[in-house]
Amino acid sequence: MKMLRLVIPTRAVQNNYTSILARSSSSFIVKRSKYTLPDLPYDYNALEPIISADIMQVHYDKHHRTYVNGLNQAEEKFEQALKENDVTAQIAIQPALKFNGGGHINHSLFWTNLAPKKKGGGEPPKGELLSAIQKEFGSLEDFISKFNTTTAAVQGSGWGWLGYNKSAKRVEIVTLPNQDPLTTHVPLLGIDVWEHAYYLQYKNARPDYLKAIWEVINWKTVADRFDKAQK
Repeated sequence: MKMLRLVIPTRAVQNNYTSILARSSSSFIVKRSKYTLPDLPYDYNALEPIISADIMQVHYDKHHRTYVNGLNQAEEKFEQALKENDVTAQIAIQPALKFNGGGHINHSLFWTNLAPKKKGGGEPPKGELLSAIQKEFGSLEDFISKFNTTTAAVQGSGWGWLGYNKSAKRVEIVTLPNQDPLTTHVPLLGIDVWEHAYYLQYKNARPDYLKAIWEVINWKTVADRFDKAQK
C-alpha cells in the first residue's frame, strides 16, 4: 500500500521533501510516504585511508539509518496529531522532526560531498566556485584553514558548512549544532563533526580529521550546487 508524506520544504531541502495537503471543510488530509536510506555512491572502503571502512559502515548503516527511521516515526505521530487536531502534540513533535529530518538531509548531502581519489576526490575546485572562494577568503588554502578552525571549535556535536548567501550573493562559512539543517543559505559543502564521523579512526583529534578529509572532498558536486544556487 502506497503512503504519501507530509513535509515542510525550505530552499535547503527542496529535493528531499514534497508536500501534498488538501484542505477539507474541517481538517487537513495528510498523505505521506516513508523515507528510505539513499544508496551510498561508493563502497565502504573507497575513501581509505582518509576515512576507514569501519567508520563508513557504522556512520552510514547505523547512524544515518537511525535518522531515517526516527523521521518516519515522527511523521507518523505528526500525521496522527493533525488528524486529531491536537496542536499541542504537533508542537511537541517538532524537535524530533527537526533532529531526525536534519540528520537525514545532512547525511544525504554529506555522502555526495565525498569521492574516492581515483574518482576526483580532493581535486581542487575551478572556475566560478574557486573565484567566489578566493573573493571571500583570499585563496582556497585560506578558506580551508578558516573552515577547519571554525568547525573544530563547534561545541559538542554539529556541522561545518560552506553555504551560498543568496541575498548577499556570496559564499560563507556557517556552523550549526546537532543535526540542524542549513536553511539560511543554500548548502554547498557540509562536514560532519559528530564523533561518530571520525572517532573510530581519529579518536578525539577532530582537527586531524578536518585536515585529512579535504583529500576526498568532491568539489565537482560542490561546484554543481553553486551553479544551481545562483540561478
